[in-house]
Amino acid sequence: MDKLTFLQTDYINLLQQIDPNTKPVFGKMNVHQMIEHMSYAFRQASGLIPLPAVNDEATTQKMYTFMMSDKAFRDNTPNPYLPDEPEAPLHSSIAESIISLEKDINHFKTVFENEPDLRILNPFFGNLNMDEWIHLLHKHAMHHLRQFNQTQ
Repeated sequence: MDKLTFLQTDYINLLQQIDPNTKPVFGKMNVHQMIEHMSYAFRQASGLIPLPAVNDEATTQKMYTFMMSDKAFRDNTPNPYLPDEPEAPLHSSIAESIISLEKDINHFKTVFENEPDLRILNPFFGNLNMDEWIHLLHKHAMHHLRQFNQTQ
């Protein structure tokens, strides 16, 4: 199964199966906050939340090389764009947040299908095309599944 199909189907199914009271193995986000955090990531990948680059070209290239590898993100990887304490969820239920995430995943796919040569800036990894974003979003999703003991 390709990574985009995983994100659209299996990932959503795995999120629906996580007990909302599951404590994270690492980090401060609860299940609900993590799901909304992933929606934010897909909106950023779709160009809806543009963020400026944080690194010089050499650092960005090193980070891009890591991003494209199969190496997992470390636990508690810092992100200067995230607050020290997770924000409260926007939606009142996990089910609503999952529906919103599904919409954000589908929007991401549509954006790149409509403009196949599009590149959207990731503040850490550079200007990414659809395949690069999918690789990053899959890596990001696996990181957060591991956060809640949902790795396959």
